[in-house]
Amino acid sequence: MKARSVVVIVAALVLLGGSLGYVLHARQRGGGQPLAAAENSFTLDEPGLYYRDAATGRVARSPGPADGPSCARFHTGGDRALCLLALPGTPARTRAVVYDRRFTELQAVTVPGIPNRARVSASGRLLAWTTFAVGDSYAAGTFSTRTSILDLRTGYLVKSVESIPLTVDGARHHAADVNYWGITFASDDNRFYATVSTGGRTHLVEGDLRAWSARTLRENVECPSLSPDGTRIAFKKKVSADPAAPWRLHVLDLAGLQEHPVAESRSVDDQASWLGETLGYALPARDGKGTDVWSVPADGSGTPHLLVPGGSSPVTVPAASR
Repeated sequence: MKARSVVVIVAALVLLGGSLGYVLHARQRGGGQPLAAAENSFTLDEPGLYYRDAATGRVARSPGPADGPSCARFHTGGDRALCLLALPGTPARTRAVVYDRRFTELQAVTVPGIPNRARVSASGRLLAWTTFAVGDSYAAGTFSTRTSILDLRTGYLVKSVESIPLTVDGARHHAADVNYWGITFASDDNRFYATVSTGGRTHLVEGDLRAWSARTLRENVECPSLSPDGTRIAFKKKVSADPAAPWRLHVLDLAGLQEHPVAESRSVDDQASWLGETLGYALPARDGKGTDVWSVPADGSGTPHLLVPGGSSPVTVPAASR
């Protein structure tokens, strides 16, 4: 009996250590750069590829210097930009900053946790962010998250989307371990897609803001990213039990729920962005410092292409939005 107790205690310590290690690793990736405001000349007026520059921790436009604000995670849509900053101190906190197209700060919200995912709807009216959280009792062997939605039309902030009534496989679901992350918005500024995790399973979930409801559509889907025409979703699919390379990028056709892998065979731990008919995503840099931005065709053809050395959070600003 004594030996059994020792085994249980050791197992609990290993699980706790793994969870803390994951969160600390995420925190290291999420911040640590000196804070800087955007230069006056840096705006969203120029179409092209925007990203976070790993060397400076600031937002950059390709080609060009990194003259944007400091960000750990960045995204933009319409006339709005969202920047997540890791605040110093303990416990971990994240500052979510909303900018206009000239990077004038409009609003800021401080939430607990470490920056993880950021998304702005195509219109710029809806914003969402996810942080890694600590302290949840059910998360001894893994991480937990907090995902918020800010509606700039009304100013209403959903601090945690976990309060939304959830239907899993057709049945109402209640559990303490429900976690959401990686929201992506539809063009109607009402529907959204996200990852929901509960009971050790991850699902693609479709949410309805007006009805305030969510339902699962498919299992084994993480970090969805809706295509600009609203017909396809790029996502991470767990394809291996190897903790060093568990995922592969896939694309799901929402009409028939058919999926296919893309040509990128390396494990991508990112929420991909649609850059036209290609996907942009971050992978660890070859020098082991920061990440690089890669792209690959969304239809499964072609080969991966190094887009921005030393970058992350890729997003395109179309010419039509000027």
